[in-house]
Parts: sequence; C-alpha cells; structure tokens
Amino acid sequence: MKKYIIALDAGTTSVRAIIYDKNLNSVGCAQKEFTQIYPKPGYVEHDAQEIFASAYSVMTEVLLISGIAPAEIAGIGITNQRETTVVWSRETGEPVCGAIVWQCRRTAEICKEAEAAGHAPYIREKTGLPMDAYFSASKIKWILDNVPGARARAEAGELLFGTIDTWLIWRLTGGKVHVTDRTNASRTMLYDINALCWDEKLMEIFGVPASMLPRVCSSGEHYGSFTLMGEEIPICAIAGDQQSALFGACCFSAGEAKNTYGTGCFLLMNTGTERPWGENGLIATIAAGTAGEQVQYAAEGSVFVGGAVVKWLRDELGFIKSSAQTLEIAQSVPDSGGVYVVPAFTGMGAPYWNMYARGTVFGLTRGSGSAHIVRAALESISYQSADVIAAMEKDAKVKLETLKVDGGASANDLLLQFQADISNLTAVRTASCEATARGAAALAGLTLGFYKNREEIAMLPTNTEFFAPKMAAQEREEKLRGWHRAVKAAIYWADNE
Repeated sequence: MKKYIIALDAGTTSVRAIIYDKNLNSVGCAQKEFTQIYPKPGYVEHDAQEIFASAYSVMTEVLLISGIAPAEIAGIGITNQRETTVVWSRETGEPVCGAIVWQCRRTAEICKEAEAAGHAPYIREKTGLPMDAYFSASKIKWILDNVPGARARAEAGELLFGTIDTWLIWRLTGGKVHVTDRTNASRTMLYDINALCWDEKLMEIFGVPASMLPRVCSSGEHYGSFTLMGEEIPICAIAGDQQSALFGACCFSAGEAKNTYGTGCFLLMNTGTERPWGENGLIATIAAGTAGEQVQYAAEGSVFVGGAVVKWLRDELGFIKSSAQTLEIAQSVPDSGGVYVVPAFTGMGAPYWNMYARGTVFGLTRGSGSAHIVRAALESISYQSADVIAAMEKDAKVKLETLKVDGGASANDLLLQFQADISNLTAVRTASCEATARGAAALAGLTLGFYKNREEIAMLPTNTEFFAPKMAAQEREEKLRGWHRAVKAAIYWADNE
C-alpha cells in the first residue's frame, strides 16, 4: 500500500506538492502562488501563515486530483527556500512579524557594522559564508531589535526561530517538533560547518539566544509525523532547495555540478568530504545526506535574480503576458543588439557580493526595442551563471565539461543554448526540470528504505537533452567583455553616490 512519496517544495514564490512513485516518476502535482510583499525599496517579506496554509492546501489538492489515497503515501520530503527567516511565539505559534525573505536587503547596515567590527574572517572560517544580508543571522537580529518587545521575549525563551522548513514542520506537527537539517542550518550564519553545531560566538555577535534555535539533524531521517486527510504521514526528509536539487540531479561525486534556474540561479558543485574555502567569491555549504552518512560539502555560487527577471518583464514592464512568451519574443531578433541588462534588483551575489547594486540597462540605442530588452534579460541569467561557473572552475582548478540544469527557467531552450555557448560547456537537462522536488523525494525514499543506496537512485531511468556549445571563441569573448563592462558600470553607480 505504501508506494508513493510527497515532495513538498516551498519555494520563493509558490508552494508545490508533487507525488512520486518508487521510480521517482511524478504522478501528480499541485501548485499555489503566495503573496510577495515589498514594504519599502529593497525590502521583501512573506506571510508565514499564508505559506503554511498554501502548503497544506496543495498537499490535500494533489491527493484529490491524482486519486491516490492518503494511506498509499509512505512519507513526505520537504525542500524549501533557504535563509528566509520566521520568528514566532512558542506558545501561540503566531509570527511576530512578516517573514524576512532571503532577497531582502534591509539588514545590509547590520552586516556592514559586523564587518567593521572585524567579525568577517571568523564568520567565513566557521560558516563558509561572506558577510551579507542574504543569510539569516542579521535578519533575526533585525527582528529582535525592531519588533517591539521581541528581544525581551526571545531572552525569556518565548520566541522560536526557523527557516521555512522549520516553520512548516513545527506547524504540521502541532508545535511538537522544532527541527532543521544541516543544509538549512549552514545558511543561517550561526552554524559551524566544521564542528557541525551552533556556534556560541556567532550567536553573541548577532544577539541570538540559543533557546530560539532548532535542533539540527541530517537531511534524511524521521523527524515526526502529521495528519493529512485522516492519515498519519511521516516526515522523512528536509533539505534546502539548492542542496536538494544537487541530490536530485544525482551529483553524488566530487566535481559534479548543477545549476538551478529558479527565482535566483544557484550553481553547486559537490566537493565530497573536503570543505571548499571559496577563494573566488563562492560559498562553502553542506550538501544533503541521510543519517549515518559522512557529511559532504559543496561549493556554491548564488545569483539573486535569475528567473525573477522574467517576472519583472511581465509584472513591471508589461513586455510579456507569460513566461513562455520570452522564447518567441527573444527569437524575433537575431541578438540583443548590444543591450545588456544587469538585474541587480536586490544587490549582486557571487562572485561580486555587492549589497548596494541595483538593476541597470546598458547599450540602448534608438533602434532598441522591447524584444532586445527581453533577449538581454534572458541572456543576463546565463551571463551571471557564467561568472559563477568561471569562479568555480578557478576554485576547483578544473574545466567543467558538463552542467546539469533544472528549475523553471531551464525549460527555455534559448537560455540553455546561450548558457552552453557563453560558458563553453554542455548543458544537460532532464525531461522534468524538477531536480529540487526530486531530491526531497529521493532523500525521503532512502530514509524509508525505497532505495538501498545512492547508486540505486542514480540508476533510475531519466530522459535527458543536451545543449552543446556552438559559439565561436571570438564572439564569446566579445560578448563577455561587454557583459563585464556593464557589471563594472553597475557597481560603479552603486559605490559612487
């Protein structure tokens, strides 16, 4: 009877529930978008209660539309947007304010002060992270310092902190389980990725009481259970979305890499049991693994605005009505006509790490039209990823020959061909483009005993497409030169008020 797994994918703009069979084939999907809240320029929030309601709704809906009985579900794996910070009452479960999203830049000054105090080297050594508002610690501090009464309540043990995985599990289990996994903990800027524990000095730097923090586990074990349509469902996997995608893409060996084209772009390379040190603007992070496995690490480059630039074209500029239109419109012109879009709407991530950069468009002429801007916006996703790939190759001292790709924007053939061309590698896309949810399902399947080991998962059949580079070296160099000029100009604008 127990032959299916639900992967609950709580992303940045929507929550999805996907049912997988034992061969990791998707047999049902339900999705629900939730509200994006922008209180001030550079601020991004979510309603944590709405995220939970959406999560419960899509899990119920996917069972109803697929016709699969709750009794046939063996367990659930959860994957989530990382770093997004929720602080709530231990007693009532009510969040003290809106969830501060990973994209939010309101805590840039907190990070600047910590850097000025000389804490950045210690933070890098212990967490693998650069000093940036991207991560959770400064967000927690902001909440405790700015929400009336929050710090006193936290110090009295009345408040809890969690990333979205922790929040969902706490709600699903009726407040019985306050837990996270190492992949999410490693993104908080409070977790020592070497000793695998919360770090007391980091908690002191950011003023975070230990009582707020969840218990940290592996990415695959039994954490608790919840009731769905009258059936008790075990929660068997947790992984931050990008580490989940690395696992779902079967990048199990050192040197294997993937890029997820979601709201942002996130390129991860498995580095095995060796922790990377990120000498070229990359992040060191913990890769997903089940209980009893030796901890693996990954090098990561984070691009803050990837697929989100397409939503900007749709929602703010009105150039398109749907994401699917970008392919047709971009193909209506032979190239971008010398236009470059630098979509630094919330600062720039790897390898630049500039919290103050903002979006810019360069190279406009009288002949530039909306199609050129659409094409340049698509190309910006690949350009940003190319910069991360180059940094990763320098760190690893190897040339990447192939890159596994997934995420919603990876369905765009023009984008992937341009990625292959501009990075001079072969992009490999699976038919489903859903490595993130697949990873959560695979981790849950390992925990449940569906699979004996990772090798068995890697042997499961998948349909793949290959995008080989076609661009001449001279053209590639010219385009990259133009892109890097645009990036330098954007940074100059940000740094010279």
